[in-house]
Amino acid sequence: MNKMLWTILAVVVLDAAGTGLVMPILPELLRSVAHTTDLSWRYGAFLSLYAALQFLASPILGTLSDRYGRRPVLLVSLAGGMIDYAFMAWAPGFWWLFLGRGIAGLTAANAAVATACLTDITPPERRTRAFGLLSACFGVGFILGPVIGGMLGTISVRAPFVAAALLVMVNFIVALLVLPETRTVKPERIDPAAFHPLAPLRWIGAFPALLPLLSIFIVLSIVGEVGGTVWVLYGQDKFSWDTATVGLSLAGFGFFHALAQAFVAGPLSERWGERSALVVAMICDSAAYIAIAFATRGFVAFLLFPLFCLGGIGQPALLSLMTKRVAADEQGRLQGVLGSLTSLASMIAPLAISEIYFASREVFPGLVWVLGASLLLICMLVLLANRRRAAGA
Repeated sequence: MNKMLWTILAVVVLDAAGTGLVMPILPELLRSVAHTTDLSWRYGAFLSLYAALQFLASPILGTLSDRYGRRPVLLVSLAGGMIDYAFMAWAPGFWWLFLGRGIAGLTAANAAVATACLTDITPPERRTRAFGLLSACFGVGFILGPVIGGMLGTISVRAPFVAAALLVMVNFIVALLVLPETRTVKPERIDPAAFHPLAPLRWIGAFPALLPLLSIFIVLSIVGEVGGTVWVLYGQDKFSWDTATVGLSLAGFGFFHALAQAFVAGPLSERWGERSALVVAMICDSAAYIAIAFATRGFVAFLLFPLFCLGGIGQPALLSLMTKRVAADEQGRLQGVLGSLTSLASMIAPLAISEIYFASREVFPGLVWVLGASLLLICMLVLLANRRRAAGA
């Protein structure tokens, strides 16, 4: 089990590093390829395209991983990532970037398959800790990736994407040669209805106990898109960060994220329970969002990293709560559904967030952060109502 666990986590680190490499330079690439400084719709549309196609493909890939194994689906996903970064590195025009991003979205299953793999090899009472380690590995990748990407971005706007393509190639080779299959495969005929994009959402409706948790999951996914969409733009606009500083900020976030996920998420959930860990996370996250909305100096954003990253411990606790409500032979489908819901949020949220940000940045650029904190309040109310309902049952 240890070999499987560490191999899965290593794949996640490499995947996150590849993603982190390109984040500091992505706005500049879009400006360069589109030959314009106006990113008002292009930035949000570029982020949303990936999510839209992932929304369609993720549940199908999750179901296929249940039927035919996690390993082949992960390999296909990594191959799609290589193609995407290659398009970014050499695309001659704006729409070529969209084509590469579309291919990546259709094959994107890294997070869902890695989570399903951990579910396969981890007993229920240890899953929050395992999911915390998984998230910590994303943090480690984001320590390495943005720093390298920020430095390479000072050399060439394309250099980080070449490096990311090479990194995903290494990831593919590691998975191909080392990663074992974590699920006993029994190929069966798949019901064609499983390929309908809304089929997984109909399936999840058969489990009423999951619905309140899923609503919280969706809102957390939307709120998480605030930072992912505007962090680079916000730092450049409000604090005058250059590419290297943006990379350093993302690396600092990755460092504290890794610490929180590795050493706080599991122990806190095991001591106080997953629901309490989720409440603590939402309080920390909302406080960080309000603080950065009104910050006037760039160093304040760095000081807020511990609060932001404590906010991240809610996701593994919530995942653990949901996996306990689903049978072992449907964990891949559950992760596919969660990936689909995440993609749905990522499809809609970046467009809305970027439009709100570009419309309000001259007056109050922190508006998107305040709105994110307000959504977290709604999450806490839903969780409280669900706890009272469960206690009265």
